[in-house]
Amino acid sequence: MLLQEITMVEFQQRRAERPTTILPCGAVEEHGPHLPLGLDAMHAWELARRAAEIRPCLVAPPLFYGLCRSSAQHAGTVGISGDTLRALVQDLGRALWGQGVRALCILTGHAGGTHQAALAEAGEALLEATGLQVSVVCVLDLLEGAASLIQCPEDSHAGEVETSLALHLWPGLVKGTAPEEYPTFERFLLTRDKLGHWPGGVWGDPSLASAEKGAAILQAEAEALAKVLEALDRAVARSG
Repeated sequence: MLLQEITMVEFQQRRAERPTTILPCGAVEEHGPHLPLGLDAMHAWELARRAAEIRPCLVAPPLFYGLCRSSAQHAGTVGISGDTLRALVQDLGRALWGQGVRALCILTGHAGGTHQAALAEAGEALLEATGLQVSVVCVLDLLEGAASLIQCPEDSHAGEVETSLALHLWPGLVKGTAPEEYPTFERFLLTRDKLGHWPGGVWGDPSLASAEKGAAILQAEAEALAKVLEALDRAVARSG
């Protein structure tokens, strides 16, 4: 079901069987001193693969670049503009529609608010321009089934959840841990000194992470995403 690994004949067969495709998205962004820069897209990609094992569908290659605001000044963050992100996702959606895909799940491992808004805008544009059934899902929206496992109530970035996932999926890429940290941005105020308000790039407590917790979190996410895929399949069936 991985788009880059199948032939055109296999694509034709699987498209006819399952008209839904997942587009994993992320960002090249700092994740503290201990986690890889590409974690968001890597997470979305692995989650898409796992969900497709539960609810078969096509999985497109991941889009690694995204819109990064809060971490823009941290070493290693390489972002793109909202205009570029919207245009790219719309182009990919139109191309998939032209290839017979009838439902698109835009799955983002990067939870930035402006990034998610750009993806939602791209999805809305695709709804207007094509007959695609579209969903836009952030990995944070899929954590309800794992809520009892998460000890840090303010976990958001490079903390308990993402460190646990990395310990489970890519232990060789985890460089130790990092201190608990939370940004000090003033509410409603924009700032040029982003790094000064968030020096370590961690939002949560990585010390609470474990590989076992990561495995359980990923399974809960995959089951929740499979329900989204099922809803997309139903929408396609209703549309005829």
